[in-house]
Amino acid sequence: MNVFWFIPTHGDSRYLGTTQGARAADLAYFQQIAVAADTLGYEGVLLPTGRSCEDAWVVASSLIAATRRLKFLVAIRPGLSSPALSARMAATFDRLSNGRLLINVVTGGDTAELEGDGLFVDHDTRYEITDEFLHIWRKLLAASHTNEAIDFEGQHLRSVGGKVLYPPVQHPHPPLWFGGSSPAAHAMAGAHIDTYLTWGEPPEAVARKIADIRARAAENGRTIRFGIRLHVIVRETEEEAWAAADKLISHLDDETVARAQAAFAKMDSEGQRRMAALHGGKRGTRKDLEVYPNLWAGVGLVRGGAGTALVGNPEQVAALMKEYAELGIETFILSGYPHLEESYRFAELVFPLLPGRTAKGAGGPLSGPFGEVVGNHYLPKVSQS
Repeated sequence: MNVFWFIPTHGDSRYLGTTQGARAADLAYFQQIAVAADTLGYEGVLLPTGRSCEDAWVVASSLIAATRRLKFLVAIRPGLSSPALSARMAATFDRLSNGRLLINVVTGGDTAELEGDGLFVDHDTRYEITDEFLHIWRKLLAASHTNEAIDFEGQHLRSVGGKVLYPPVQHPHPPLWFGGSSPAAHAMAGAHIDTYLTWGEPPEAVARKIADIRARAAENGRTIRFGIRLHVIVRETEEEAWAAADKLISHLDDETVARAQAAFAKMDSEGQRRMAALHGGKRGTRKDLEVYPNLWAGVGLVRGGAGTALVGNPEQVAALMKEYAELGIETFILSGYPHLEESYRFAELVFPLLPGRTAKGAGGPLSGPFGEVVGNHYLPKVSQS
């Protein structure tokens, strides 16, 4: 069970939809979170992409030297950059980080944003471009290990004598990750992707996705791994966790929710539509927003993309993660508000309950002591939990 954390390059806060309790999205804060994730034993971090965020490649590059083992899941954007440019960027990052790059393939679902960036095609055409992009991207990096050139002729993209001269550390290329819920997205994933990511839908819906993706990968003679993107609100007691969930959206008003939902409704993303369907655009009560035991849709009222959170005490959160794991989910990409504090809470409270996990640091067991020495003489008691 691999656990990733998140670098909030679009900002961070104690309360959604307001500046109260908000934090500046700056390099010092990104480094704090990255170092915390690296030290606590998270496998890697996801960096978001889009016009609402700082550039993922620039931020991730700035965090290489601050971390030791942390992997970086960074987006390539078919249609917005060329396959060759993206391949060279990936190879350089992988070399400078000594093989710590993972690639997040983001086709995009916000037509207004895409048109602002210069891409004027419909939903399925974007996936045709993504398919051709990945054919070129993968061939370029595979050929870089033998200093060969590649040619490709597609309906949308073309490469003649394409080359990447500096190969990545990972062979044949850094692994490809992707999330998308439409039939076109599933078809593309089956042909190219190493790890398929789903947003945090109830387990039954996730199971159906996994079955379809597995079948599509098998048609291409491939196998595929699975991950899930969720927020988390964990506290020592269930009551404290649900109180924290209510507090997170306590400053939201109906106008802010309506404005966010109107923006999401203009997108042609099937995944975004499915996220919105879970809460219906209404704040409601815990009963209205708890879409499955300990799975809460409140974040999606104003946040695009991942809109659900694991909410509960450590045992409840770990149990739901294990339920997803039984379906085939291997990687959990988590985030919480504020991201620095919640990274510690989750590691301290939940890591000890997960298979093969520890909260004692990425470098393995330390010699101790853990906790503050009592009375300048006695070591703190070892918890029996």
